[in-house]
Amino acid sequence: MKLVLRIVLGLAGLVFVVMGLAFWANPATPAARLGIEAASALGTSSLRADMAAFFGVAGGLTLLAAVRANARLLTAPLLMIAIALTGRIITVIVDGYTPDMMQPMVIEAILLALLAAGRRLI
Repeated sequence: MKLVLRIVLGLAGLVFVVMGLAFWANPATPAARLGIEAASALGTSSLRADMAAFFGVAGGLTLLAAVRANARLLTAPLLMIAIALTGRIITVIVDGYTPDMMQPMVIEAILLALLAAGRRLI
């Protein structure tokens, strides 16, 4: 069970690292998939900086935790995903729900459960 969890977390971490690198390479494409658009060069710079940082750090730490079997390394990604999901829930409460919001919320909820399990078990 621990090995399977480590493999799943490692794959999730790798996907996040790739997403972070995609924001560096061509920020408009991954941003569009997330419903985000840069209004200016400052926006493009913010996508490269902030989104790459979020995905890169969360993914890098998750991948490293899986490789080293070090549960403590999952604390930061766990908090990052929890805060992201909380932000989405606040958006639903304040602005209302639209169907396109469901997929990222489900992904974040699954990641949150995996990270919590990893934090406890590996």
